[in-house]
Amino acid sequence: MTCKLSLATLSDVARSAAIPGYDRASLKAGIVHFGVGNFHRAHQAIYLDDLFNAGMDHDWAIVGAGVLPSDAAMREKLAAQDFLTTVVEQDNNKTAARVTAPMIDILPVGDATAIIAKLADPEIRIVSMTITEGGYFIDASGIFNPTHPAIAADGQNPNAPKTVFGLIVAGLKARKDKGIGPFTVMSCDNIPHNGIVTANAVVGTAALSDPAFADWIRANVAFPNGMVDRITPATSQREVDFLRDNFEIEDSWPVYCEEFKQWVLEDKFTAGRPALEKVGVTFVADVTPYEHMKIRILNGGHAAIAYPAALMDIHFVHDSMEDPLIRGFLAKLEKDEIIPIVPPVPNTSLTDYFELIEHRLLNPKIADTIPRLAQDGSNRQPKFILPSTLDNLRQGRDVVGLALVSALWCRYFAGKTDSGKDIVFNDASAERLHAAALKAKDDPAAFLVFDDIFGEVAKSELFRKRFAYALKSLWEKGTRETLQLYLDGKLAV
Repeated sequence: MTCKLSLATLSDVARSAAIPGYDRASLKAGIVHFGVGNFHRAHQAIYLDDLFNAGMDHDWAIVGAGVLPSDAAMREKLAAQDFLTTVVEQDNNKTAARVTAPMIDILPVGDATAIIAKLADPEIRIVSMTITEGGYFIDASGIFNPTHPAIAADGQNPNAPKTVFGLIVAGLKARKDKGIGPFTVMSCDNIPHNGIVTANAVVGTAALSDPAFADWIRANVAFPNGMVDRITPATSQREVDFLRDNFEIEDSWPVYCEEFKQWVLEDKFTAGRPALEKVGVTFVADVTPYEHMKIRILNGGHAAIAYPAALMDIHFVHDSMEDPLIRGFLAKLEKDEIIPIVPPVPNTSLTDYFELIEHRLLNPKIADTIPRLAQDGSNRQPKFILPSTLDNLRQGRDVVGLALVSALWCRYFAGKTDSGKDIVFNDASAERLHAAALKAKDDPAAFLVFDDIFGEVAKSELFRKRFAYALKSLWEKGTRETLQLYLDGKLAV
């Protein structure tokens, strides 16, 4: 017999899933988190749940916040189940469900007054975020863009902000005016130097209305860099039904994820932090080597396989990795052009790390999808692929494989798979990319005109040559034959 997830039904839920070993009523808020999506609930919230289960730091519970319509939908569904989440961890030989309870509320979405008031609460000592790579208003080189209309609007109306960064600035200002020390601002997104990027966004937003306060933020607020990792697909009705049918739990928005997780974090906090080292978080002085490893090898690998798989009408990530052409393409690309330019990581074999990634991507139970990996390429390509391309070019190395990745992305945005099926785009820049990709069939350079995406890479004659040749092959020979040419070493001219 199924039961609807809530605090009142936890004893029934315990028949099929692990439940919190702590009294949720004992928790007090210490963190405001922007962007309560699947990744946050499978990652940061899990570490806190582990910590609370260990009987520690119950004054670091989470209050959610958000500014997007999707945040409002999440608030509605989670509020109906007392902000509990069922997390289903899946490995090849294991499927286990657990209910987590570190979140005690989600603030009214987009309600600046309520959010600023909570940010000004002295009990809030960390403000964290998972707002996706595209949420930071940065260009291809990682530079914050203060002229973006949403940011400019917050600069003109600092007391009624609508962006995450405008709200953070207003919260910090309210604390300073009340004589309350600042909180730490902690990004949990997959962006190189995410702490620095976040600092630039917060300070840059503040500078539009109060340059002196912007300087104060720079001098007094901690923005730790961090590397986060756990493959967490989107939730569909399939996952909701699976949980009900196999665990007898009705959860409106469960989270499915792999068993593996990792969090490497700078120990740089303005007003204290929970003892996350007790539950597996690695604190280091410099996250940079771990960032490069993860973002370039894993996230770059995701971005590399997304478009050939989409063009070949493959829906699931594990199915794409079962295809010898795609798996071979990824292995050669990593071995020849990505791993060699990743700096050494303490006590870590990069080759072993990639083998672990292959294992993770082959996990059929995760059912991660190619459409998820293919979305938002205009933000992901400049962060996960093109930095590796640029580093190779600067070192005088060839970029046959990485240019092929860019050509596959361009071919994808022409709008049809190799079999002629329509492609549904999920990218804020889809319109301009689609138009450019159609022009690029006859003039490859037409896709390389976007400085905010390609930056310095597009100026390289070698890259332009490799890109044009790969794109020509994709149009004339198709994806499968082009991948085979690459594997045979016959794609370069």
